[in-house]
Amino acid sequence: MSGYTPVQAQGFSRAGQQLMSRIERLGKPVLARIQGFALGGGMELAMACHLRVASEKAKFGQPEINLGLIPGFGGTQRLLRLAGRSAALELCLTGAPIDARRAYELGIVNRVVAPEALDEAVNALAEQLAAAAPLAAAGILDAVLQGGETALDQGLEFETQGFALMFSTADMREGTGAFLEKRKAVFKGA
Repeated sequence: MSGYTPVQAQGFSRAGQQLMSRIERLGKPVLARIQGFALGGGMELAMACHLRVASEKAKFGQPEINLGLIPGFGGTQRLLRLAGRSAALELCLTGAPIDARRAYELGIVNRVVAPEALDEAVNALAEQLAAAAPLAAAGILDAVLQGGETALDQGLEFETQGFALMFSTADMREGTGAFLEKRKAVFKGA
C-alpha cells in the first residue's frame, strides 16, 4: 500500500468505501461482534454494520494519522454520523484508541457485555432480528439510512412512503393479526 500512487490510492479507497456501503445498504440487518481490536479498517467495517455488540475488552480507534494517512474506507464520515463531529475529530486527529464503554457512550456501539457473555448476547440479538418482519426491517433500514442523509422533511417523507408500503404486505397482516390474537407472529417476507 505504501507504494501506491495517488491514483491507485484513490481506487483502493473507493473500493473499500463501496464494500462498506454495500454492507450498510444490504437491506437486512448486519450485526457486528467485536471481541478485540477494531482499529482502522476494522472499525470502519464495524461502523458499516447496523448494530454493534462489543466485549468489555474491545478497543476502537482510527489510528491512520499515525501512518501519515486519513481513514479511507468511510471512517471519517460514518464516525461523524455515529458519534458527532467532536468525537470524530478527536478519534481521527489523535489516533488514540478508546475502550468499549467509551465507544458505547459515544454511540459507536449499541451494547457492551462481559467477554464471556459476548457470544450469547450476539446470538440472542441475531435470533431476535431473524424473527422480525424482514420487509419492515428493510423499510426501517432504508428510511434511517436515506433519512440520515437528507433534511428532516425529506426523511419524514421516506418514512411515510415506507409505512404506507407495509400495508400492502402479508407480513403486516400477520403481525397485526398475531397481536390481536395474542400469539407470536410468523413472518414470511411477503
